[in-house]
Amino acid sequence: VQLQASGGGLVQAGGSLRLSCAASGRTFSSYGMGWFRQAPGKEREFVAHISRGGGVVYYADSVKGRFTISRDNGKNTVYLQMNSLKPEDTAVYYCAAQDSRRSRYDYDYWGQGTLVTVSS
Repeated sequence: VQLQASGGGLVQAGGSLRLSCAASGRTFSSYGMGWFRQAPGKEREFVAHISRGGGVVYYADSVKGRFTISRDNGKNTVYLQMNSLKPEDTAVYYCAAQDSRRSRYDYDYWGQGTLVTVSS
């Protein structure tokens, strides 16, 4: 599967952005999907995960209550709605896919990143 993330940009603190990740192929619904981010000078970190059917989601504590992951299997797309953004959310955001049910932190395919910058 190939993944294409989009929707990043510059936003003021307190604002919102919605990231999208479009997947190629006809078996999107067979992949668990995740979002990760990497801030300058830091390691990549887990943000959110959604199960194949969308019924199970997980979030990092740092984004819980502010970010929402969702998916539309008919459109082969996973989303990350980000509200109440903080400067510390500034990072390159990556989407990822896993082709078997396992840890929310372990993925097989990665998209290119999309940059989110939150100004104070």
